[in-house]
Amino acid sequence: MADSKGTSWYEVGRTEMIRDNLNPRFVKAIPLDYRFEEVQKLKFCVYDIDHPDANLNAQDFIGEVECRVSDIVTSKDSTFKGVLRCWSKPTQNRGIIAVTSEEIKENGYSLRIHFTGNKMDKKDFFGKSDPFFVISRKQGEQSVVVHKSETIKNTLDPHWVPFEISIQTLCNGDTNKELTVEVFDWNRSGNHELIGYFTTTAHELSTSAGKEFQVINRKYTSKKNYKNSGVVNLRSCETIKKATFLEYIQGGCEINLVVAIDFTASNLKPSDPKSLHFNNPATGNEYTRAIQAVGSILADYDSDRKFPCYGFGAQLPPHFREVNHCFALNGDIRNPEVHDIAGILNAYGNTINSVNLYGPTYFAPIIQTVSEIASHHSTQEDQRYYILLMLTDGEITDMQNTIDAIVNAAQSLPLSIVIVGVGNADFTNMNTLDGDDRALRSSSGKECARDIVQFVPMREFRNKPYEALAKATLEEIPGQLLSYMNARRIHPNAPVARPERIFENLGPGQPSTFVQGGAPIQSNFAPPPSNNLVGFNPPLDPNMNLGPNNSAAQPQLNNPVQFPNPPTTAPQVVSGVAPASLQGYNPPLDPNMYPSNPSQRDLNQGK
Repeated sequence: MADSKGTSWYEVGRTEMIRDNLNPRFVKAIPLDYRFEEVQKLKFCVYDIDHPDANLNAQDFIGEVECRVSDIVTSKDSTFKGVLRCWSKPTQNRGIIAVTSEEIKENGYSLRIHFTGNKMDKKDFFGKSDPFFVISRKQGEQSVVVHKSETIKNTLDPHWVPFEISIQTLCNGDTNKELTVEVFDWNRSGNHELIGYFTTTAHELSTSAGKEFQVINRKYTSKKNYKNSGVVNLRSCETIKKATFLEYIQGGCEINLVVAIDFTASNLKPSDPKSLHFNNPATGNEYTRAIQAVGSILADYDSDRKFPCYGFGAQLPPHFREVNHCFALNGDIRNPEVHDIAGILNAYGNTINSVNLYGPTYFAPIIQTVSEIASHHSTQEDQRYYILLMLTDGEITDMQNTIDAIVNAAQSLPLSIVIVGVGNADFTNMNTLDGDDRALRSSSGKECARDIVQFVPMREFRNKPYEALAKATLEEIPGQLLSYMNARRIHPNAPVARPERIFENLGPGQPSTFVQGGAPIQSNFAPPPSNNLVGFNPPLDPNMNLGPNNSAAQPQLNNPVQFPNPPTTAPQVVSGVAPASLQGYNPPLDPNMYPSNPSQRDLNQGK
C-alpha cells in the first residue's frame, strides 16, 4: 500500500503459498481499513516461491498490478480483475489476478465443525483416495474459498480434524448464505480431482449435528443406479462465542513483557563506535530503540510495570570464566524484575560495561526460563500472557534446541516470542522460527501447536518512527493471545475496576506519558565506568560463587578483560535458572544449576 504521500510502498499483508498451481485460489484474507476520504493506492505483487525460508528478493517475480481501493469496491461484485505485468518485459501478459472485497460485519461467534467421510469414490489407480475438502461461499457471481481441510492419505473413510471458523469468515454474518463443500482427491501435481460436492448453510450446520450429506459428482448423475460419490457426516457443530482481545484486557488479563539481550562478542566492544552496543548520547543504539518501541506499547498492559530482564552469551564477574546463557541484568537471578522501561534501559546500560562479551548464541535457555515462569499463570482466575522480547545480532547456535523449546512452549503456555534482529547480519534462518509459512517441528517430530514467534529485522526500520517497528513486532500478539485462550477454553472475566490514570504531555509535540505517584521515571542510560560493578542490584559481591573454578584470583577490573572470539565449542556453562530439560548442549548443561521449581531458587545458593 502507498504511504500517505504516495511516494513509497509498505506491505500490509500476504497470502499463503499454494504449491504447483497456475490457477491458485487463496484462502487467507487481508483486512484493510477503508477510508472514503483518502486515495488508497494498492499494489499486488505475485511471486513463485522456490525457497520458503528466504525473503522475496530470492524468489521468482511473476508480475504486479496497481489499483485503488475505490476501484475494487466499485467493480462488479466488488471484484477487481487486473493483468499482471513484469516491467522488465512489459509486453508479456503474466496472468490475471482477481481481488474481491467485502465489508466486515461484526459477529462475535464461530462454529467448531467436525466432518468425517464414508465410502468416498476411489480415484487412485494404485491406492484408494487422498480426500480433503474445501468450503466456499458465493459473492455475486464469484466463489470465495473460506476453508481448506488437511488431506487424509489413502482412505475412502476420512476422519478430518475438527476446525473452528468464525461466522464472519464462513458466511460474512449471513447464516442463510449458501455454502458449497467440495471433496477432492489430492494429487502431487496440484491437479486435484473432484470427488463430489454438497451445499448447506451455516444455520443448517449449527442445527443439524449427526446429519449425513450426500456427496454428488455431476459427471455421474446421468448414470443408471448412481446414488452418490460418498457421504460426509456432520459429527458435531458447536457454536462458540468469540471473545475479543479487548474483552480479555478489560477483564484484567495482564500482558507481561520479558526482555532478553544478546551479550555475545560479535556485537563488538561497547566502547567501539562500530559496536552494536555503543551508546550514542543522542540516539542510543538499536537495542535501546527496540526496547523503547516495544516496551512503550506493552508497559500500559502490566499493572505493576515490573519486567524481568535477562542477558545471554557473556562471562560474568568476578572470574569471567564461564559463559552464562541466562543471567539477570540486575544481578539478582531470584528476582530479575526492574521497574518501567527506564529501568530496563538503565539495567542494560550498567550491565554492558560489567560483563565480558563472549558466545556462542544460545536461545533455548532463555526460552526455557521464561516458559517456566509462564507455566505458573493464566488460569481462568489469574489471566496473564507473556511476551518474550529477544534482541540479538546474529544467527543462533542451538537451532534445534530452540525449536524444541518453542514447540514445547506453544503446546500449553501463555507465551509469544518476538525476536528483533539488530545489525546487518544474515538473518535468513530466523524466518524458520517465525513459522508463518510452515509449522515448526521438534526433534521428536511434534508439530508446533500455535505460531508464537515473530521475527523482525531492525534494519528495515532505521529510518522509520518507533510506531512502525512496534506495529511490525506486535501486530500478531492479539491473535496469538486469542488462539491460546480459545484452545484452553479460558473466557474473559467480568470487567475489572481500574484506578484512575493521569496522562501528561512532557513538551510540545511530545506523546502523552503515564504518570502514577509522581513524575515519570527517566532513563539515564549512558556507559558507566568500567572499573566497578555498577548497575547490579543488589551489588555483586566480588567473592560470590558464580560456579565452579571460583578459587582463582579475581581479575583487576581497572584492566578490562579482552573480548575473545566466540569459541567453536561451548565453554562450561553457568546460568541462573531454567527448566530441567537441557539436553543437546556440548558440554551438557548441568540440571542442578536450573531449579525446576522457582520456589526452590532461594534454597540454591550460588546456582
